[in-house]
Amino acid sequence: MRITRRALLISASGAVLAGSMAGAGGAAAAGKEPLKIGVPTALTGPYSQLGDEAKRAIDFAVDEANAAGGIDGRKVEVRYLDTEARPELARQQGEKLALEGYNILTGTIASGEGLAMGPMLARWNALYVSTINKANDITGKQCQPRMFRVNRPDNSDAAVIQPWLATRKETKWAIVAADIAWGRDSGASFKHAAAATGKTIVSENYTAFGSNDYAATIQKVMDSGAEAMWVALAGRDAMTFAKQAKQFGLFDKVVTGGVSFTTDGTVKVLGDIVKGIYSIINYSGTLDTPGNKKFVADWVKKYPGTSPTNFQGETYIGMQVIFQAVKKAGSVKPADVAKAMAGGTFETILGTQLMRKEDHQLVGPNYFGQVAEHDGVLRPVISMTIAADIATPKPDGSCKL
Repeated sequence: MRITRRALLISASGAVLAGSMAGAGGAAAAGKEPLKIGVPTALTGPYSQLGDEAKRAIDFAVDEANAAGGIDGRKVEVRYLDTEARPELARQQGEKLALEGYNILTGTIASGEGLAMGPMLARWNALYVSTINKANDITGKQCQPRMFRVNRPDNSDAAVIQPWLATRKETKWAIVAADIAWGRDSGASFKHAAAATGKTIVSENYTAFGSNDYAATIQKVMDSGAEAMWVALAGRDAMTFAKQAKQFGLFDKVVTGGVSFTTDGTVKVLGDIVKGIYSIINYSGTLDTPGNKKFVADWVKKYPGTSPTNFQGETYIGMQVIFQAVKKAGSVKPADVAKAMAGGTFETILGTQLMRKEDHQLVGPNYFGQVAEHDGVLRPVISMTIAADIATPKPDGSCKL
């Protein structure tokens, strides 16, 4: 990990405290209460790679803001605590951060973590912005007045899967997903899309979070007669499964697609093992918008030899929304920021986007593609774009704010 213009304090409790030391950032703090952002995220465990990606995007956004004089004249400070992607620990760490004044929370990985923190936000006097959590319930039946989401939920991914499935000749499908809130939700969304396009699920498998052995699951899929497979695994789970599936010859027997399975980060590690696998792509550094071009150029300048991953792009959008809401509110109080966020429009790297007042879901486009070569680099490459009004299904009425 590179440390640039930054002081880091790492304690035995697993906390990381960061604050820009740039002159402009220091000047921004004078006379105004700083914006304190708390990040309860997975710094260890199966989702540690995703936590590292979120952390880098947040650090990038904080440094960028402080170098420009802060947000509304306020210095931005951030503190990280490790959740190991475990919901109960996320609740504990979220509370700790909020009570220490870092009560604008973001960057959590697993949906179960966000769902665990949501009901506690008012008690903590906090606000939470999801940038990675996908479970529909976050902006559905378990929505909260102080919980918001900028990333694509499972029902948005389903809106992408269905038109793609309609083009596939394979009729028998298997599902392999993590046995956690997101995996179950993603599996249900895929089953809905499969039914709508005349496909049959012949093998449905929900695997233990953090599993090291997928042999039994792989054999079950191979014995099921499945012609194709949909995978909802992420981080270390995705990489372990992919390596074992390749070893057993599963990818040679079934057409494979997935969500959060072949991301920029996992493809970089797995290489040719996942070449040709289909994928929902929630964000890509290749997207041709003025804001994204600038973001990618600045990112490459700060982190040479890299390009922002899907989770980093989505997390940066979350930071953009937080910063603009604070400026609009003229306050860092969570209640004020939440009021400014609900129903507001925000300038993001993907253009102007609306944060729906009805369910606190940011309305944006979604994408689909395949792992292939792009400019000499193997990565998820977009082949289909679903417009924002279709990719973000209307509220289903289950959210009662």
